[in-house]
Amino acid sequence: MSKERPTVGTDGQPLPILPPTRDARVWARLVRVMFYTPGFLALLLLKAGEPTSFGITVELLMLASTAAVVGGLFIGAESDSGGADHSSRVGVWSGALVLELLAVVPFICAVPSLFHELANSTLLHARAPGAIDTSLGASELVPAMALMPFMLYQLAGFGTLNYVVAKPVNWGINLTILGAVVASYIANRMANYGVERAIVGLLVLGMGATVLYGVLQLKRMQADYDRRCPHKEEK
Repeated sequence: MSKERPTVGTDGQPLPILPPTRDARVWARLVRVMFYTPGFLALLLLKAGEPTSFGITVELLMLASTAAVVGGLFIGAESDSGGADHSSRVGVWSGALVLELLAVVPFICAVPSLFHELANSTLLHARAPGAIDTSLGASELVPAMALMPFMLYQLAGFGTLNYVVAKPVNWGINLTILGAVVASYIANRMANYGVERAIVGLLVLGMGATVLYGVLQLKRMQADYDRRCPHKEEK
């Protein structure tokens, strides 16, 4: 079993609460999944055409795929050897933050609209003569249920963001994500593509700003922890 981290620094003040140690191999596997899956779906939509309704969805999927590569760079920078610095000690945490907010969030945002677009695409499946146009109804919301475990992951303390910002801010950010995903799906269903693009644009900008702040904050917290952490006694 790993030893508990010190909670009080050499100056008598509380040390920063850092995220727990995470297995870089698991996150590296997630990088591969988040690179290939959204990228393949984006190529499928580009092949299908219909840029009016597919445009923003393709952009979200490509963002998710590209952000996974960037997350992999952070994870690959992780080092716990003697030559490690403050940045290399937060590589996995920073990569996790990139994957959570710039890969998973755009992917979840794209999937409900993607399902609706594929189900109603006249290019992917032409209607047979005399066929009755049957709406999928509420079943189109099935892919959106991925939002629920993601919200649980974020708000129950599993997410990396939970260690970077205060709890009320964490709740505010994640409820904003939930609202933006729902609003963008409604705008897509109503063919208000301009509104959808504006909502998604604000969501992506917000996630980018949050990741920027989070990575810098993690590095600052690690530097503060290393500076004030009591030295271990040599055996």
